[in-house]
Amino acid sequence: MLCLPSGRLIRGRALRRPLPADGGPVPAYAVHLLGGQPPPVPWEARRLRWPDFWLPTDRAEARSVLTEAWRRSAEERVEIACFGGRGRTGTALACVAVLDGVPPGEAVAYVRRHYDRHAVETPWQRAYVRRFGT
Repeated sequence: MLCLPSGRLIRGRALRRPLPADGGPVPAYAVHLLGGQPPPVPWEARRLRWPDFWLPTDRAEARSVLTEAWRRSAEERVEIACFGGRGRTGTALACVAVLDGVPPGEAVAYVRRHYDRHAVETPWQRAYVRRFGT
C-alpha cells in the first residue's frame, strides 16, 4: 500500500500473487499494466498496455488512466498492478505521486521508500517519471 502525501492510499500489487488472505477490502477500481490480457476480476478494471520492463505504449492514454486512478483514490480503493508488482507498478505509482504533488525528480525515491525499495526497474522508467511532470 502506498500512502501519498495527500493521505490517499493506492495498493500496488503483483498479479502473479493472490489477493491478501486477510479478507481486507477489495478495490473498487484497478489499473492493470500488462502487455497481454489481464486476468478477470470482479471489480472495475482498466488495462493499460505496458510491456514488461518498458513504458506504456500510449503515453497520452497512460496519463489519462493514471490521472483517473489518482482522482478515484480520493473516494475509492484503487489498485495498480502488473505481473511482478515492481517495475511497471512502481513506475505508475511514481507517476501518481507526481500527480499528488511529489516533485518529479523525487517521485522514484518516494515510491522506493514508501512502497518497495526495488520499484521502478529501468533507467527509461526513471526518465519517464521525471518527464511525467511536464
